[in-house]
Amino acid sequence: MTGLSRSLEHVRDRYDVIVVGSGYGGGVAASRLARAGKSVAVLERGREVLPGQFPARFPDLKNEMQVSGKRLRTGPSSALYDVRLGDDMHVLVGCGLGGGSLINAGVALRPDARVFADERWPGQIVQDGLLEEGFRRARQWLNPQSDPRAGDFSKYRTLEAAGEALGYGMVAPTITVSFEPNTNVVGIEQPGCTRCGDCCAGCNVGAKNSVAMTYLPDAARHGAELFTHAGVRYLAKARDGEWEVHVRRLDGAGGDRVLRTSMVVLGAGTLGTTEILLRSRANGLALSDRVGERFSANGDIIAFGYGARAPVNAVGVGFPAKIEGAEVGAAVTGQLEIDDAITLANELRVQEGVLPSALAPVLPVLFIPNGRLLGALQSLISGVYKGPFAKLQTFFAVSHDSASGRFVLDDDRLSLVWPTAKDEPVYARLDAILSSVVNEAGGSYVKNPLAGTVMGHQPATAHPLGGAGMGSERSEGAINHKGQVFDASVGQGSTAVHTGLYVVDGAMMPRSLGVNPLLTITALAERTLIHMQQDYGLAFDAAPLTGVRATPQDMSPFLAA
Repeated sequence: MTGLSRSLEHVRDRYDVIVVGSGYGGGVAASRLARAGKSVAVLERGREVLPGQFPARFPDLKNEMQVSGKRLRTGPSSALYDVRLGDDMHVLVGCGLGGGSLINAGVALRPDARVFADERWPGQIVQDGLLEEGFRRARQWLNPQSDPRAGDFSKYRTLEAAGEALGYGMVAPTITVSFEPNTNVVGIEQPGCTRCGDCCAGCNVGAKNSVAMTYLPDAARHGAELFTHAGVRYLAKARDGEWEVHVRRLDGAGGDRVLRTSMVVLGAGTLGTTEILLRSRANGLALSDRVGERFSANGDIIAFGYGARAPVNAVGVGFPAKIEGAEVGAAVTGQLEIDDAITLANELRVQEGVLPSALAPVLPVLFIPNGRLLGALQSLISGVYKGPFAKLQTFFAVSHDSASGRFVLDDDRLSLVWPTAKDEPVYARLDAILSSVVNEAGGSYVKNPLAGTVMGHQPATAHPLGGAGMGSERSEGAINHKGQVFDASVGQGSTAVHTGLYVVDGAMMPRSLGVNPLLTITALAERTLIHMQQDYGLAFDAAPLTGVRATPQDMSPFLAA
């Protein structure tokens, strides 16, 4: 099956715009600037994975893991799951055409209004009225919706009952999944969700409204060229004022390229964008001292409850289903909302999760090192769908932290420094809440079944934010409210920016959001593109395509080549 991308051997030397990364922010930029008639190249370090090609068995999933640390590097650089082991915190990000949207749970929530009232944001964020339009466009294009059958699933009912006993409200959050067959915003015919639970392994059904099913096909239809296995090293300014993008081929063909452009849009994710900026500064680009600062884990935790009184059925069955006729629901169907009208930092969102079906055969092995799960060996024999692991609860929780982490370059590689991360108050709050929730269900709380392994006892996040955060001037942030990167050259004012250099991904957040960040990243990227449209006099609209029906590969500009 032909996809949207091609290899770097076909890349041209110059484009009007180069978008680095293909997640939510990069997808928005590629779509809008291609619609404006610009020649656009999208550079993605990962590969393209189409529905039907995501891992469905454990050997496949194992091959989709790349793990790196100070003394460790395993797995291919194109693997979907990019795990960064750190001394202070571990980080998981997605790698592929579509970024994290390929393997996330798709939970699309808007933060509490108090988040944007924080003085760490530039005032224009709430003053110019464009944030609301950004969220409107993000919702229109990603089409988040609640599962109309949420209450049918035991994982939902189990969390709902525990929440009710503790006085917490339960909702079915909106997620970027289509529950009925439809023709989406770019004309792609999508089947309805089968509720197989494998969202976080990649949707083999094609029902997830990922960037690869929305913004990227639109960009390709309007002429953008999408390249995979393209690792951007750093940026430099040429004497004529254009940008030089230093790119390394990651497909085994070897060789570096230097591409030229008048505009670079960084959407390589919190880790990728920050690393590129830090490396660019090390190579002479004048940037704010705030680059690398204010990293937030978004108050994240993934934890488990073992031994509930009744089956929870929170292990995916896959597509095609490993158990005929079985449904477990999407990766997230229900959420406890724990609000605090006085102290924003105390607010929590606790979601019931599903582990991908590819993990099912090894779940007992993963939990044995913890030493507390006496029924694990039984599940090796009876299988996780009928044994003790049928009563396993998985939780995804988000809240707020102090955003005190800092990225640095260590031997030319990104490293996270946050010695006090494990002492952040949010983790004690989350442990207390989750313990009470699990106890109500009759189970035992398991914070980290891998604590006795290479994972250690460090906290981990799948929602890294910051590193190139917004600020009113360069002493307060790395970029301004429009996403423009501050210029720290000698003689430049405190609000001067590098012409044609933008950040549009999770790196731009100056603080935690308290909700899953995908909708906010998309909305802020849409807002940046509105400003870009005004500043450069660009002509484009953000309306969905109408009267068009296609498959993702029909959008490819390379099919006729």
